[in-house]
Amino acid sequence: MTDPENTEPPSDYQLLLPDGWFRILLDPEQRDTSVDALVERRFRGIDNAPHLKEEMRADLRRRAAEAYEGGGIELYLSFQEAGPLTVPASLLVSLAPLRGPEPPAPQDLARAFARDSGPDDDGTQVSVEDLAAGTAVRVRSATRPTERERQDGHRASVSVEYHVPVPGTAQYLLLTFSTPLEPVADAMAGLFDAIASSLTWTE
Repeated sequence: MTDPENTEPPSDYQLLLPDGWFRILLDPEQRDTSVDALVERRFRGIDNAPHLKEEMRADLRRRAAEAYEGGGIELYLSFQEAGPLTVPASLLVSLAPLRGPEPPAPQDLARAFARDSGPDDDGTQVSVEDLAAGTAVRVRSATRPTERERQDGHRASVSVEYHVPVPGTAQYLLLTFSTPLEPVADAMAGLFDAIASSLTWTE
């Protein structure tokens, strides 16, 4: 692993995403323009659904604002098609807050996540992975709705997080993938792993 003390911080990062994934910039000065461009693209050629169009616009603006408040940099949404179906998924890229004055090593961070999951956890998986961008901590977990949430239409979701140290800094870049497609969780996790593996730093 590269010694971060002898490494210049990268100026940016790059990710490779499949066709059908769209990026929303979360900076307030760019957010609405980015959301509007996505909405117009999704409703291109559809002139008889103004209400649905405005609902989507309002929902995306709300989600983008919440993501930005949580430290998000970019939000990617999947409208990838599989036959007649759309594959719903999201990726939030953010800078993870530090828990102390110095960033923990990935192995120490993984042990902390494993402890936090607790003995009653029903499936959280924590591992240390070697990516092209460096050694990262991977956390896969599932969120199950309460009975009230199920009645409101909420479904179980699967998330995969990658915590990647930013070279030459005391920060971690956090990739948070999520999908409500729990029945195909393993296939979706494989897709998320492939996207995370494409992460590279740029000068």
